[in-house]
Amino acid sequence: MTYTQLWRSLTPLYSAGEAQAVARTVLEMQFGLTLTDIVCGKVNELSADKEMSLHKIFVRLRQGEPVQYVLGRAEFCGLEFSVSPAVLIPRPETARLVDLAAARISGPKRMLDVGTGSGCIAISLALRCTAATVEAWDISTDALSVAADNAQRLGARVTFAQRNALNPPADSAVWDVIVSNPPYVAESERKDMEPLVLDHEPQLALFVPDDDALRFYRAISRYAAVALRPGGSLLFEINPRFANDTARLMRDCGFSNVEIIDDDYGKRRFAVGVRN
Repeated sequence: MTYTQLWRSLTPLYSAGEAQAVARTVLEMQFGLTLTDIVCGKVNELSADKEMSLHKIFVRLRQGEPVQYVLGRAEFCGLEFSVSPAVLIPRPETARLVDLAAARISGPKRMLDVGTGSGCIAISLALRCTAATVEAWDISTDALSVAADNAQRLGARVTFAQRNALNPPADSAVWDVIVSNPPYVAESERKDMEPLVLDHEPQLALFVPDDDALRFYRAISRYAAVALRPGGSLLFEINPRFANDTARLMRDCGFSNVEIIDDDYGKRRFAVGVRN
């Protein structure tokens, strides 16, 4: 099949622009074809084995499986992370959370990532802030396995531990920075989500009850209010729908200089506060 035939076969699921992007991702990441190669028709010159592999990939894509799970990897902060259905696919907007956290880490600071998933936040920070000590928690053993493999492959020094964010340990003044992208999609928002997400990504890492949508933010903020050193920072990725409520909760837990920060798409996506 030509490149045009490939991307057009995906249009029942994607817009034309999205279908082209997915097809290019496959051809670039899996087969090493540059955009110039694609434009020059090199797709038609693949070997029989590669053509069969390409066919199998597009069968899965046409069945609605996200391209990152089909390929087993995703790009984030200029790095390539292994992903599986055990972890959420890293989103480009989350890279801004890494930038915000890195700006608060200088020298031998101690940083914690709560709900690490693929490890993309913790690993990106460990590689960027090489003097820092980085630890990452998740409740899922499968997610921790993916994250540990990513850290080893990328050469990042991160300590991983199985912890329940809703029942954290009784720590006191041990961290300089705590960062988290916890589950924040309310159950009532499920109807507005794409099947690509609903049918494949881990529900445990996505949804919270409508009557307790800030449960993770409350638990982590209460933990951070004690576990952070004075002057330490707490940073969240948040649901824009609950931005004001999240800021109020953080202030109620004793955090000062609480800010809501937009992502690159203009959505109220991050909350940052400082422990007094």
